[in-house]
Parts: sequence; C-alpha cells; structure tokens
Amino acid sequence: MLQQTQLTSMQSPLSNQGSGLFSRRDLLTRGGQGLGSIALAHLLGEGRASAAGTPGLLGLPHFAPKAKRVIFLFMSGGLSQLESFDYKPQLNKRQGEEIPKSVLGGKTPLGMSMLQASFPLVGSPFKFAQHGNSGAWISELFPHTAKVADDLCFIKSLHSDAVNHDPALTFIQTGAQLPGRPSMGSWISYGLGSDNRDLPSFIVLVSKRPADQPLSSRLWDSGFLASRFQGVQFRSGSDPVLYLSNPNGIDTAANRRMLDKLKELHQIELAAHPFADIETRIDQFEMAFRMQSAVPEVTDIRKEPQSVLDLYGPDVKSPGSFAANCLQARRMAQQGVRFIQLYHPGWDHHGGLPNAFKTGAAEIDQASSGLIQDLKLQGMLDDTLVIFGSEFGRTSYSQGSITKSTGQFGREHHRDCFTFWMAGGGSRPGVTYGETDEFGFNIALNPMHVNDFHATVLHLLGIDHERLTFPFQGRDYRLTDVAGKVVKDILA
Repeated sequence: MLQQTQLTSMQSPLSNQGSGLFSRRDLLTRGGQGLGSIALAHLLGEGRASAAGTPGLLGLPHFAPKAKRVIFLFMSGGLSQLESFDYKPQLNKRQGEEIPKSVLGGKTPLGMSMLQASFPLVGSPFKFAQHGNSGAWISELFPHTAKVADDLCFIKSLHSDAVNHDPALTFIQTGAQLPGRPSMGSWISYGLGSDNRDLPSFIVLVSKRPADQPLSSRLWDSGFLASRFQGVQFRSGSDPVLYLSNPNGIDTAANRRMLDKLKELHQIELAAHPFADIETRIDQFEMAFRMQSAVPEVTDIRKEPQSVLDLYGPDVKSPGSFAANCLQARRMAQQGVRFIQLYHPGWDHHGGLPNAFKTGAAEIDQASSGLIQDLKLQGMLDDTLVIFGSEFGRTSYSQGSITKSTGQFGREHHRDCFTFWMAGGGSRPGVTYGETDEFGFNIALNPMHVNDFHATVLHLLGIDHERLTFPFQGRDYRLTDVAGKVVKDILA
C-alpha cells in the first residue's frame, strides 16, 4: 500500500476514486481524521452554538456574571489625566520649577522628552471641583460627566509597560505589546459567544475626525482565534459594513439562492477535508446575509425619541460623531452585542494642549454622560459595563518650554500612572481607587496594572482569567498572559 501511495502521489485525489488507491495528500488528510477530527468536531460544534446565540464556549461563564456586555470608550492618543480627573494643585503652585529629582527617583524620563535639558512642572489651566456625594474631582471641561459622578468608579493608579503609542495601544487591547494576539473583545466573544445570531458579538466604531495616531484593524483582530471572533467595524453612512449590501441588479432572493449553492459546495469540501476555516466560512456568509436586514435596523436612530437624543447632545445627529456612536453602542448593547468598542482619536498633545484638549473634551463629555443616563433609563446599566480610558497618560512636566502667553505647552507620554473610569456592570459606583503623588508622576496607593484591569473586566463577566486559555504554538495563551489579579475593591 505504501508503494501504491508513492506511485500515485502526484495524481489528483479525484482520479483515484473507486481504484482503491489514494495520494499522499489523501493519506495525510484521512490519517488526521482520528483524534484530530474529534477535536475539530468539538470546536466546530461549539462555534455553531455560539453563533446561534446560545451559551458560549468551554462551559463559560465560570460563575454568575455581574455584566452581560461591555462598552469601551477608548480615547486614542493618550488623554491627559491632569486635565480631566486627577487634580494636582501642587503643579499650579510650583509651575515652572524643575520636577524634583526625588520624584524622578533616579530614572531618566522616557519617550521623546528624554533629550530635554529641563523638565518644568506645569499645572492644568482648567479649574477642578468636587462633585456628587462621592466628592469626585472633575475638570470644568467635563460638566456633564460631573452630573453622573456618583455612577462612576475612578481608577487613578493604572500603569502600563509601554510608553509609545503602537505598543501601548496593542497592550491595552490584547495584553501584549507585540501584534498577533487576540483583542479583549475577541477573547470575550470566544468565551461567551453571542446573544444575537444576526449581529456580530464584537463591533467597533471609530469617530469620524482627524486622527493624530493611526488606528489599525489589528487592534480588534482575533489573532490566533478563529476569524469569526474578530471585531467588525461599523462605519457612518449608508453602508455601515463594507461589501455587505447586494451588488446592483442582485436582489435578496437571488443572493439567497447563490448562498445556498455556495453552502452546498462548502459542505462537500468540509466532508472531504474537515477543516475549521471551511466551517467558519459557511458561518460568516450566513451571518453576512442575516446582517443585511439586522444592521440597518440597529443603526437607524430616527425612531429614538427626542428626549433620548437630547441626552447625547447636538452632535448625535452627525453620522460618525462620538455622540452618534455612543447612541449606536447603546442600541447594539440592547440587541445583544457582547462587546462594543468606540475609538475617539485626537489626544496626542505634545504641544498646543489647552486648546486641543478643550475641543476634545467638548466632543465627548455630554455623549459619555448621556450614555450612562440612557443605560439607566433603559434598565441596562446594572448589567452593562462601561469603560472610559486611554493607552497611557501624560507627564506632569511640560514637553519643551512653557509659553505662558500662548498656552501652547504640551505633555509627554506617561505610562507609570493614568486614569480610567468604569460604570455599571458590577463595578462599584461613587468611589475612587488608587492615588498618585502630589505631582501626579508616581503611584502613591493601590497600583493597578493593565493585566489587573483585564482580569477584573473578565471577572465582572463571570470569567476566571486564568481559565480562559487557548493552545497555540506549544503553550496556552490568555488575555492576562502570566499575570493579573482581580481588583476586588472596585467590585460592587
């Protein structure tokens, strides 16, 4: 038989049907249909259940979740905590003075400012006040956010491993600085599946505005997980998902007939070669067909009452604005989308910070607050986790000289402490976790690493971060890599 196999190895597998002979490719394929095919069948069966809106993979959740879904409001570029939520009056008192060497701790400042000869402290030009029963300090640029202060859990002691944009963005999204790992949304989609068979479980919305830092689709990629778990970007305009609409001259009935015939061909191939990507291809074509009717429905805000539109502010009627995307996110969450990520770029303020930050804050403040209020009105905040954050913060010293006359100072990237907030989904409202020193340069109390952040988010979704793993290239991978602990002090 081995000799026959060798003699026919260059022949087409189809040419040997009925001859009792088969090619080397057939031998390898059929030989792999033992234990390997059992494992594949198990994975494919779980994938089908997940796509149908039934419980997800691996018996998850591991325990009763507080949150069913996540909306992540991501400020791409490095939003300054010192102009938003981390009030440091000492910086204003000592403006222009060199940052004390004791604060630097013998470390050379990272990033581009390492070449500076001077590191003058600079305070925020904006006023801060305490708000709500919690007494949270919030900048005057966020008056609407201040109204929901008691719904928010501020985390002022986050720290990262990366100081440059690309690795820091990748690290916050995937738990690794190098590309190739699944994003947080993909891990959650893989573990928990979907609550709506007609929409992707992971959707991405990017604000339509100039970007100072490029946003790559690999930030919402599924890495080594199946492609059905990657984020699907929805865009503003008549075609929210590229290439989803039928071509001119092709109606829905014709498209359905074509997909049925294509599915038959895929199933013939699947019977001969049971590979996971074939099953994924079938699922994705079917999902795309269902999305043709589901997407226009979920993205059409015209039926929303004026009282709801008013929560998000006047920009809500501008397609692609942050406000419009926040309302879209609520509608998607209401329809069972598991993870919705909003990217709002424009926060890389190495210079001209006061004016640019004021513009950015005006774009996001009312919509962020409106989303919280809307979720409460819909009875959804308790089981929807809303996260607001950036890839890192900014330094308490000025990048370059302080030009008081024009107010054009900037701040350098700062990975050692920055601020997030959470709301709903089992997070503890009306508290502030962590604290920075009086210069806003180092963490003084309760540090929280990015790995801890990921572990805590998964915990709120009912997932033990150490048990959500995937075997790849000889080792088990997870979102938190080999670290991470759940921060129980911020759990309700």
